[in-house]
Amino acid sequence: MMSRADRTVLSEWWWTVDRALLASLCGLMVIGIILCLAASPAVAARLNIADPFHFVNRQVLFLIPAAVVMIATSFMSPRTIRRTCVVVFGVFFVLLLATLVFGPEVKGARRWLTIAGITVQPSEFIKPAFVILAAWLFAESTKRPEMPATLFAFLLLGSVLGPLVKQPDFGQSLLICLVWSSLFFLAGLRWIWMVGLVGVGAGGGFIAYMTVSHVQKRINRFLNPDSGDTYQIDAALNSFRSGGWFGTGPGEGTMKRMLPDGHTDFVFAVAGEEFGIILCLIILALFAFILLRSLSRASKESDPFTRFAITGLALLFSLQASINMAVNVHIAPAKGMTLPFISYGGSSLISIAFGMGMLLALSRKRPGAAALARLSEGHGADPRRGESLARPVAPPPAAVPDPA
Repeated sequence: MMSRADRTVLSEWWWTVDRALLASLCGLMVIGIILCLAASPAVAARLNIADPFHFVNRQVLFLIPAAVVMIATSFMSPRTIRRTCVVVFGVFFVLLLATLVFGPEVKGARRWLTIAGITVQPSEFIKPAFVILAAWLFAESTKRPEMPATLFAFLLLGSVLGPLVKQPDFGQSLLICLVWSSLFFLAGLRWIWMVGLVGVGAGGGFIAYMTVSHVQKRINRFLNPDSGDTYQIDAALNSFRSGGWFGTGPGEGTMKRMLPDGHTDFVFAVAGEEFGIILCLIILALFAFILLRSLSRASKESDPFTRFAITGLALLFSLQASINMAVNVHIAPAKGMTLPFISYGGSSLISIAFGMGMLLALSRKRPGAAALARLSEGHGADPRRGESLARPVAPPPAAVPDPA
């Protein structure tokens, strides 16, 4: 057991990190392994893979480096996080552009690259780095209005949306736009900007509906199930009906055999069938707790960058989960988006771990954070140099002798 008196890096980390947040994230990882055990044998059999636990083994193999990435990142300081994200964004932005040229076409989209035998989805790694850079720019716009930080934030958004729409990947584009718009709102945008952004978003969605055939088909099937094939959604809904409140039991589900993506996009439906609505509510509660806990910590931060970054990372995490669960219960059009820490996938798992590691790092308790924030606003000297933050007090005026 580590004592508060210890001055080691590990002890300091343990007593300053948000342990409730860390426990919730670890809980999701454990649930992910359990659901992968439940869903993957049926997928392996359908794909004629000899090892029924092929996807389970790979999930655990990805989970180990993901856990290491999350813990290692949680040790970083805010300055190190910003510098790291500049590098990560630059590297994976180049890879994102490369997917448009060298990426294999899968179901009409180019989203993946194979590097040294490993399949990588660059857009997954760009998301957390994008949130940190956007938070940094919006924070600078609030502290130094004379800087064109807001313009750079618009350019950052456009540089990412261009390749994503070209792939095409409208789900990731929507997710990034929602998080970016939320940060813009927190930075104090005017109402006219909000109306304009909503109008641009609605116009972009209408253009996508009119020009991209698979987007039009998915929306039409959502609005009118009789207009096309709704096989996966019907199987997912039947999974929830079959499971009821307490489920059919581990390994006893039958509807999962009909779900082509039961280990990825529709793993929430497998949870509903084998473990019941009770487990689904537990998963929902964990995501809600992580979001609310993070927003609570962000509201107590005096530094704009830390406040924006925590909020952006929490929204990125929770919105992705919300979209996945909404698709599973058919309250949103079908979209290939994983359930964080639960769905099978290497790129998604490690990138989410990177984002949550930064969330843990930024939400750590820093006793000197308030003092340094006042320093950055010019209200005192540097306490790290042993100087006082208190304003110098002028000496009292000298007494004037009485002329009498």
